[in-house]
Amino acid sequence: MGSWYWWMLIGMALVTYIPRAIPLTFLEGKELPPIISGVLQNIPYAILGAMIFPAILLIKEGDILFGLVGTVTAFAIALAGANVIIVVIGSIAILSIYSLFF
Repeated sequence: MGSWYWWMLIGMALVTYIPRAIPLTFLEGKELPPIISGVLQNIPYAILGAMIFPAILLIKEGDILFGLVGTVTAFAIALAGANVIIVVIGSIAILSIYSLFF
């Protein structure tokens, strides 16, 4: 392996480490304002929605109902206040059952 490989590896490590270390260093022991804390708590649900929405139209060719069942399931579980992992696993489970019968 050439030296370029090690420099690239060190560069990638720094690019990954610095954005994680700065907030830990400067925000240690400080409490965020409630509005910022609320926004940060909702980011996982926003990302989940952004990942699921395009797949609704493309998940199963010719069967848009399949995507809609998954979407409604994901929204219902998310609105119940479940963790993101539970939302994903619940949607997968419902769609697995749906695919067995339809």
